[in-house]
Amino acid sequence: MFYRPEEGHGLPHNPFNAIVTPRPIGWISTRGTLGDNLAPYSFFNAVSYVPPQVMFASTSVKEDRGDTKDTVAQLREHGVFCVNIVEAAMRDAMNQTGGMWDAGTDEFALAGIEKAECETIDCPRVAGAPAALECKVVQIVRLPGAANFVTFGEVTGVHMRDDCLRGGRFDVTTFQPLARMGYRDYAVVRDVFELKRPGE
Repeated sequence: MFYRPEEGHGLPHNPFNAIVTPRPIGWISTRGTLGDNLAPYSFFNAVSYVPPQVMFASTSVKEDRGDTKDTVAQLREHGVFCVNIVEAAMRDAMNQTGGMWDAGTDEFALAGIEKAECETIDCPRVAGAPAALECKVVQIVRLPGAANFVTFGEVTGVHMRDDCLRGGRFDVTTFQPLARMGYRDYAVVRDVFELKRPGE
C-alpha cells in the first residue's frame, strides 16, 4: 500500500503514529497563572548533548486555550517546563492526566500524583518519576497545520531516582519505561541489550 497524506489513506484509523514507534512519552509539567498542569506528549525526544536539549510537540487545541492546549499556553506565560519520565507502574496515572480537562485543572491532584518542586525553575514535577528534566524554553516553533507547535527546551537540572542508578549508570531496567505505539497501543521496555559501534 502507498498513500499520499494529502489525499488520505482510506483506512479506519490514521497509520502515521503507529509507523513511527515506539516513542518515549514526555510527561510535561508546567505552571501558569491558572495553576499547575501535567500532560503526556508522545511526540517527544532528546535532541542534543551540549547543552542538553529536548523537544516535544503539541498537536491539538482546546476551546478554552485559543490556538493550543494548556501546556503550550503556560509555556508562553512562564517559559519553563519539566519532563517527567513515565514508568510502566505509572501508566494509569499518566493516562488520567491526558484528558481534555478544563484550563486550571491540577492534573497532579486529579490523578493522585505526589508533586515536588523543581530546583532550577519555578515548576512542579512528579515526585516519584524515575527521572525528571527541568527545562527552560529555547524556542516554540509553529509548524504547518492548525495547532502544531514544537517546543525546544534546554535542560537546566536533572533528577534521577536513587533506585534507578546501578553501577554508575541510569538503568532503565529498574523501572521499565513506558512507550507509545499507535492508536491506543503502548509498550513496556523490558528487553535491553548492548551493541558496540564499529571501531569501538
